[in-house]
Amino acid sequence: MVGSVELYVAGDDKIEPLPEDFDPTTVIKEPVPPVVKNREIVLGRNVHTTCLAVTEPDADDELTGDREAYMASVLARYRKSLLERTKHHLGYPYNLDFDYGALAQLQHFSINNLGDPFIESNYGVHSRQFEVGVLDWFARLWELEKNEYWGYITNCGTEGNLHGILVGREVFPDGILYASRESHYSVFKAARMYRMECVKVETLISGEIDCEDFKSKLLCHKDKPAIINVNIGTTVKGAVDDLDLVIQKLEEAGFTHDTFYIHCDGALFGLMMPFVKRAPKVTFKKPIGSVSVSGHKFVGCPMPCGVQITRLEHINALSRNVEYLASRDATIMGSRNGHAPIFLWYTLNRKGYRGFQKEVQKCLRNAHYLKDRLRAAGIGAMLNELSSTVVFERPQDEEFVRKWQLACQGNIAHVVVMPNITIEKLDDFLNELVHKRAAWFQDGKVQPPCIASDVGKESCLCALHK
Repeated sequence: MVGSVELYVAGDDKIEPLPEDFDPTTVIKEPVPPVVKNREIVLGRNVHTTCLAVTEPDADDELTGDREAYMASVLARYRKSLLERTKHHLGYPYNLDFDYGALAQLQHFSINNLGDPFIESNYGVHSRQFEVGVLDWFARLWELEKNEYWGYITNCGTEGNLHGILVGREVFPDGILYASRESHYSVFKAARMYRMECVKVETLISGEIDCEDFKSKLLCHKDKPAIINVNIGTTVKGAVDDLDLVIQKLEEAGFTHDTFYIHCDGALFGLMMPFVKRAPKVTFKKPIGSVSVSGHKFVGCPMPCGVQITRLEHINALSRNVEYLASRDATIMGSRNGHAPIFLWYTLNRKGYRGFQKEVQKCLRNAHYLKDRLRAAGIGAMLNELSSTVVFERPQDEEFVRKWQLACQGNIAHVVVMPNITIEKLDDFLNELVHKRAAWFQDGKVQPPCIASDVGKESCLCALHK
């Protein structure tokens, strides 16, 4: 529970509280990571600000209990830092509003769903019954019959993209991958991993795929099948590609339904779109091949996970029998987290369609509130119609960026309004931003950046465009 610090004593079923005089504040003096000026990301050379070394126990540790007490103090301090950082989380699409206390009883089990979710392996400690229940729920959401779909619960959204694009590549071994420039980096990672030819398509100012450019590039490669990544919410601007228009351009370019494969990357908005009245539908009644979403984003899950759904007819091109597992290998990973399906099943049962609809409406309403408040304060901001991602001018103070954990790219930053983001938290953020911004630009030597090239002239409030 929030506000209490507890210690599990090995070999005992009791949970014993730490002493009342224990002070967790002695560990992490500064909850916000220090700012590194001119920060350069160098593979293998970025040193963590803190390192908790692993050391060998002393011979008498079991008698004195010193090591247990030390580890308990470290964990208590770490928990305090997590509480602090959660208070100031705005820039990344994670729903931190959840309570899975009822599932703590399952943490004593090594639950592993290795192999095909629909074929039980010889390993008996699994959660396939929960996993298939979750997959059925998503298949209904995207209008695909039980006997026509295949899917599994992934370890993250990236794995869903890797799998969807791999299925497309297996269906069309000589296919060309098309993706907008604002697609998630995992899409281009997939192209490199699978040695696929990849064509980057230009985007509109909103971040949505430019379908005219898409068609012109299709016409340059009419002799090869097309594998297309369609974004149901881009990473930075939350833009939703027009699926119907993408299909229309494929048909206009002469591609029949048996010569293209569409993967829909719905990491965040794939679960929000079905509950927005004016939103176009993502459905398998259209000629798409797969859809993936993240489970730790809008749903809210304490560990990264995702859901990948494809047509059953496609999976035979990918799967192989594995005698060791007494199952089939059709997933990217071998061992798969068996706890994640239970967490997802638990939340889907608690909230249901109506619960998610209420949360989507709340997020969209709060996103509009944030956008309007930013613009009223003279700060350029953009919000796509079907999105809860508010894009605005990048703050000048990196310490402020790190405190609020903002995601930045060039001259812009964004806030992703999730179910745990309240009006009160947005007000705290806005008040601090307006106060600091007045100091950044008070002497007139530094001007607010022009973000017209990122969000359009109508959304920019720099000296030139306001």
